[in-house]
Amino acid sequence: MPLEGRLELKLAQKLILTPQLQQAIKLLQMPQLELSQALNQELIENPFLEESLDEIATEDLTHEEREAIEVEDELEDTEAPLEKLMHFTVDDYFEERGYDGRDLGYFTPGTVTPPLFDQFLTREPDLYDHLLWQLRLSNEPANIRQVGETIIGNIDENGYLRSSLEDIMIEAQTDMETAEKALRLIQSFDPPGVGARDIRECLLLQLDVLNLQGSIVEKIVINNMNELEKKKYTRIAQQYNLPIQDIMAAVKIIEGLEPKPGRNFSGANINYVIPDVYVIRTEDGYQIILNDDGLPKLRVSSYYRKLIQQKNTFQKEDRQFLDEKLRSAVWLLKSLEQRNRTIYKVTESILNFQRDFFDKGIPHLKPLNLRDVASELGMHESTISRVTSNKYLSCSHGVFSFRFFFSSAIQGDTGEIS
Repeated sequence: MPLEGRLELKLAQKLILTPQLQQAIKLLQMPQLELSQALNQELIENPFLEESLDEIATEDLTHEEREAIEVEDELEDTEAPLEKLMHFTVDDYFEERGYDGRDLGYFTPGTVTPPLFDQFLTREPDLYDHLLWQLRLSNEPANIRQVGETIIGNIDENGYLRSSLEDIMIEAQTDMETAEKALRLIQSFDPPGVGARDIRECLLLQLDVLNLQGSIVEKIVINNMNELEKKKYTRIAQQYNLPIQDIMAAVKIIEGLEPKPGRNFSGANINYVIPDVYVIRTEDGYQIILNDDGLPKLRVSSYYRKLIQQKNTFQKEDRQFLDEKLRSAVWLLKSLEQRNRTIYKVTESILNFQRDFFDKGIPHLKPLNLRDVASELGMHESTISRVTSNKYLSCSHGVFSFRFFFSSAIQGDTGEIS
């Protein structure tokens, strides 16, 4: 069959990520500390960017900087020509609805009383946190969960319960049946083996997870711990009338179990996180404040704006370079403002959906997904995902990752809170 060439015309929609859009996306994803580093780097590389001098002493300025301030008023009428350099808009990418004109709150000295330093100290969840989190997500009645908290409080750092059930019963003011049910619940949690009272029970709990009940492995753990410790494998093989290879295979499984299930939860790594947003409770409700503390206050340089207005001063290549740097500076400032508006709106939406959490605390966290917020704000779900990535919110209950608010419902005393 002969090959035949022909032309076809096809229409297709495609989003082209220009360098400017890529920069806007990166800015949206950055947490506060990373953003500060990126802005300071832009300040170094782009001559059209300068730090706002409102709070800088005049005597510290150079002659050129003082001159730039003096001509600032003269430049008010030169904004229109600059707009001709702008042939792009970040709003289309973020799919924003019309901005409602509200002033965005910023965390600046004197705005609000800053949260205490120790609220920003975070650590990897320790074993206690991990178990308590699972307990609060369980469907058990309130009395079982209450005894469960007592049991968790008596589990050591290796994952073992170091108090007897009798002591737990007295401390929790409950009966033995309830204490046993609560212990079985805790022993079903991650990590496998947690809540055991001795090494044998710890290993048996892990074998249950592996569905090895009734196996030779379980029999050895129940009956032959002394022989295992002394490596008397031949005696074990004779006891069960099995080939030594079968016993060695069972021993290999036992050696793969974790004798100290809690040791991976040390809680020793202390980190310092900087909140990107503060939600402050007021008499009228809540105030959302964006944290711009430590961020350079950028603006387009007055001096270079004046310089670029001068005609026939630069060669064509130099002029193109300066035009590009100006476009880059203006784009960056627009992207920053858009970033702040988007974060503000997403925080406001989370506040609306999770109002009970902010009013009453963690047990009142509701089920929420990214699609809910995206639908309310008229944004794409991927935009919400970028906003909530690696960012933290500070409120009266502590400092939380934005992703914390997109979780399953937590069980309350009367059932699921939804």
